[in-house]
Amino acid sequence: MKKDVVIVGGGPAGIVTATTAKKTYPDKSVVVIRKEREGVIPCGIPYIFHTLPTLDANNMPIKGAEDLGVGFVFDEVEEVSTDAKRVKLSGGESIEYEKLVIATGSQPIFPPIKGSELPGVFTIAKDKEYLRTVRAAAKSAKKVVVVGGGFIGVEVSEEILSDGKEVYLVEAVDQILTAAFDKEFGAMISERLEKKGMKLRTGMKVFEIKGEDKVSGVLLDNGEEIEADMVILAIGYRPNVKLLENIPIHRGITGGIWADEYMRTSIDDVFAAGDCVEHKCFFTRKPSRLMLASTAAFEARVAGSNLFKLKMIRENHGNLGVFSTSVANLTVAAAGLTECTAKMENFDYVVGFAKGVDRHPGSLPDKSEIFVKMIFSKNSGILLGAQMAGGKSVGEMINIIGLGLQKGITVNDFLTMQIGSHPLLTAAPTTYPLTLAAEKALVSILAAKDGSI
Repeated sequence: MKKDVVIVGGGPAGIVTATTAKKTYPDKSVVVIRKEREGVIPCGIPYIFHTLPTLDANNMPIKGAEDLGVGFVFDEVEEVSTDAKRVKLSGGESIEYEKLVIATGSQPIFPPIKGSELPGVFTIAKDKEYLRTVRAAAKSAKKVVVVGGGFIGVEVSEEILSDGKEVYLVEAVDQILTAAFDKEFGAMISERLEKKGMKLRTGMKVFEIKGEDKVSGVLLDNGEEIEADMVILAIGYRPNVKLLENIPIHRGITGGIWADEYMRTSIDDVFAAGDCVEHKCFFTRKPSRLMLASTAAFEARVAGSNLFKLKMIRENHGNLGVFSTSVANLTVAAAGLTECTAKMENFDYVVGFAKGVDRHPGSLPDKSEIFVKMIFSKNSGILLGAQMAGGKSVGEMINIIGLGLQKGITVNDFLTMQIGSHPLLTAAPTTYPLTLAAEKALVSILAAKDGSI
């Protein structure tokens, strides 16, 4: 069998590459190879433990891709030959290709902790049948320890807590969600979780997982022992590049596949997108371990558009890191650099803070208070990053920030920004939180330039 485009991996990067390729090159044959017939939506995985009624409620649909003419093969790729331009499947079939896209995603990091092999210890793998086992174990557990205070760890632990379990969340550094938020936001989230009943242990590591025939608890490095009948390791993911071990394809220092601005790898006619790729920070240009479905989808559109000709000229030359989540009824979101990272990387910056409400008047029943922190370059006034917390409107406000970062938006652009507003839908135009935060940053910029306002 021969296809014009063969895509290995059927997660967000694989599906979006396939649909984009088919829309851009409708006469080309496109096939996606993935192990499972029913995949999961990665960002929805934490919510299978309480919010979603069943695991099947988190299926990633493929009907839209099939309707476009994308083919699917449900099998595993056993071998890739870039010389012969052929992939061999575990079922014995081989498929030749003109263009190959690697979209194999990532795998959970399994740390070398004593006792991690015990029954009752799980990771959050993006595999539906494995997750079925994890979900069943969580439903029957009484005391659960989640190791890792990143987005997955926080979201999974809160979901299990909401299901009536006793939950400890253990994080090695001194705050949760440290990759995305500064301390004031970390403290805000932690306070909400603790009020809900979460038992946080920050600045501590798991020294050993205890038990004989099954998990009985964990021992922390400070000597504290916590009883548990389930342990979930959520300390991060690494690029899934095992398939390429015997292929001379260039990789970055994080182990991910090197790809250029158009997602072309070091081998002709081989592209890569998503978590298996090494990304770069938008501002520092340093390699980034950040893995997001939104980044995967963006890269997939670039790859799918440019398989045969460079049709989409890439303007975003790095990973912006646009995040949002809801924790204990608080929506938090971030994009770009945190103040902590800006300071560590030696940026000369100013900060603007603002508080407001996302309705006007503020007496409307569904209003939420919004807290905004924005970081600007002191000399140029260019936005470097922002964080915010509040109601659900924050989840879309951060997308304004993301596009602004990509386009080099400045403090003055926020002051002259024209917005659509409505009492039932938005903050007041007179006190729009993004504008207020920019105003305060501008005061600092002007004061730094001439010592006066």
